[in-house]
Amino acid sequence: MSALTAYLEAVDADEAPASADSAPENTALWTELRSAGVLRYGVALLTTHLSETALLLVSWVCIGSGALSGRLDYGWMAAWALALAGTVPLHALSLWLQGIVAIGFGGVLKQRLLDGALTTDPDVIRAKGAGELLSEVTETVALDDLASNGGVAALLAVIELAVAPLLVFFSVNSRVELGILLGWEFLTAASIARNLRLRLEWTRQRLSLTNQMVENMGAQRTRAVQQLAAEWHIDEDICIDRYLRISRSLDESTAGIETALPRSYIVISFIALAPSFLSGATTLDQLAITVGIILYAKQAFEKLCFGFSRPATALIAWQTAKPMSVATKRDASSLQMDLQSSTVLQARDVAFTYPGHAHPVLMKCSLSMQRGDHVLLEGASGSGKSTLAAILAGDLSPSGGFVLAAGLDLHTLGDSAWRRHIALAPQYHENYLFTAPLIYNLLLSSLAPTESQIEDAEQLCRELGLGPLLDRMPDGLNQVVGDMGWRLSQGERSRIFLARALLQRADLLILDESFAALDPYNVRQCLECVRRRAPNLIVTAQP
Repeated sequence: MSALTAYLEAVDADEAPASADSAPENTALWTELRSAGVLRYGVALLTTHLSETALLLVSWVCIGSGALSGRLDYGWMAAWALALAGTVPLHALSLWLQGIVAIGFGGVLKQRLLDGALTTDPDVIRAKGAGELLSEVTETVALDDLASNGGVAALLAVIELAVAPLLVFFSVNSRVELGILLGWEFLTAASIARNLRLRLEWTRQRLSLTNQMVENMGAQRTRAVQQLAAEWHIDEDICIDRYLRISRSLDESTAGIETALPRSYIVISFIALAPSFLSGATTLDQLAITVGIILYAKQAFEKLCFGFSRPATALIAWQTAKPMSVATKRDASSLQMDLQSSTVLQARDVAFTYPGHAHPVLMKCSLSMQRGDHVLLEGASGSGKSTLAAILAGDLSPSGGFVLAAGLDLHTLGDSAWRRHIALAPQYHENYLFTAPLIYNLLLSSLAPTESQIEDAEQLCRELGLGPLLDRMPDGLNQVVGDMGWRLSQGERSRIFLARALLQRADLLILDESFAALDPYNVRQCLECVRRRAPNLIVTAQP
């Protein structure tokens, strides 16, 4: 075995190391939408919608001129019919494009959230309670609601309200009508902004209730023993009362926006138009255009006021779920690692400080592994062995220093290539056995295993001393294991976790106290198997 060039140092060091920016480079959402074709369809949707709007205004002018003149003109009727007929295919195309944009946008958001959830720092997850995590996950449903219901329609309504002031210049008494329109747009924006603040406060209170409920359910036994029954629900009652007050304010605000604003606009606009209509100083075409523009703006106000709640809720949900969202990282699978290099792993001056802690767990840790090295890393509980193992495996980013695998860092290789180069078997309590067939738990890295992979997995299990277990199972490797399936002992679980890591066939295998739950005979058998199958090995253990 080779020696560590420098062991874990100074857990209680006087000075924390300088923090290094190790966050992965994110791809902009705009770039992902463009590569998915969403922006292209969005431009087509905008063009189609504006064309449909133009034909509707033309049809209104035609029918309005004929109706206000008091006589039936077949020319105006024919023009109205043609313009109206032209809106039918445009409207159908607009609806189809809305569906394409909504599905594409929702798919990109879900992909980012899934990618982010799978690459979230485990220490961030540990610092959060089950209730807080559940709240964040449930909020992502609102993002899907934005994509499928109302999000695109609300955006089109905003575009229509932006176009409406340009059309007002063709109306009667354009200055007054323009003032009314801009005033109502400002009033609508202010009302929606106030509603958004109330909705944000309401959402926070609702998530707090969810978090509190889940945490209290988990701590029910402790509360029953250590807290008086009369005091169990005092905090809940206070939170519920605050939630009801915020809900009442939010409902009143939403009802006012959905009902009062669109209807009051059309009333005020027609009152302002009345003097020009009664005086007879304007032409019938101008009156028809003005009425059409007022109805057009009123329809846009209705779509925005009735549809703003979904985008507002999705915006708040996005802020809640944003920590889970990361952009697709650069695919480094095409990078060829220097497998002939004698240096398998190099860590230099690695330091790490957990968020919220003043003192570093690791400081100035250095390690160099050559091909064929097997390293034993010993240390007392809490000395930082698992933290160092997680940094070497790429699960944690160091606060200082650097780690190279085959001469390249994690950013250059990418997550997939790094996992193929370095595999980690975490401690027993950090690992998980899915309620699924045993072969699935063994070959997580291969969703469609081949016959040779299955045979190799069975052979490895027998080498690790799991042969009697396989023989007892009615379905062998296809037997469902886990809490809802075949029950396994702690030692059997540990060897399955060990087999899972070995089957990744990485150049370097890191075992974090993987032998702690095994008896001496099984430790010897498993260690011999690991030394045969792992070209390079790091084992952490307590002395």
